[in-house]
Amino acid sequence: MRHRVKGRSLSRSPAHRRAMLRNLVTSLLRHERVETTNIKAKEVRPLAEKIITLGKRRNLHARRQALAVVRSKDVVEKVFGELADRYDDRPGGYTRITKIGYRHGDNAPLSVIELIKDKLKPSRKAKTRPKAKPPPGKEPPSEKELPDMPDEVKPVETKKKAPSKKAPKEKTPPKEAKKKPTPKAPKGKVKAGEEVKKKEEKATKEEKDKKAQTPPQKKEDAKKTKKEKSD
Repeated sequence: MRHRVKGRSLSRSPAHRRAMLRNLVTSLLRHERVETTNIKAKEVRPLAEKIITLGKRRNLHARRQALAVVRSKDVVEKVFGELADRYDDRPGGYTRITKIGYRHGDNAPLSVIELIKDKLKPSRKAKTRPKAKPPPGKEPPSEKELPDMPDEVKPVETKKKAPSKKAPKEKTPPKEAKKKPTPKAPKGKVKAGEEVKKKEEKATKEEKDKKAQTPPQKKEDAKKTKKEKSD
């Protein structure tokens, strides 16, 4: 299993390796250019860029975090002043590593790590394709072949048409709703219905006549009925 293999040990103990990287970062930020081996340059690069990012924050907490790594207060002042202003618009990528060959003696690959001093260039725009040339048979006419045109051409005055006034529309009265015709009853049932109505009218008339009679008339009628029964 790949335990304890993250990073590079650089053939040193953890304390020794930590002290070496702190010295390299301090020298890089002071002189802005350090010559070392490729492996050491790759290990110093992220640490140096983190210190510059702390300088761009410009607060007390970030300053104390930078002093925990950088060994000189003067270098920290430079980081929070000059370098923070230089890289204010650049979102990372403050260093550059350039390989310069091999070292005499042990033949170790060497490189130079330095701070970038160039200004951040704006993003490139999309390249526009050049216009296609016409075929040899269809070349555009030259200036000599074009007809002579007058220098000044007066614009043609166009008369504006007056807006036509439309007569107001007459309001039409709302349409009346059509009445639905009432259904007619069949002929056979009409006579039966009329007879029922006549009987009902007779019954109502008789009831009204009874109510209209006075009390003496009712008594006389009652006596007549008794006599008729006795007879």
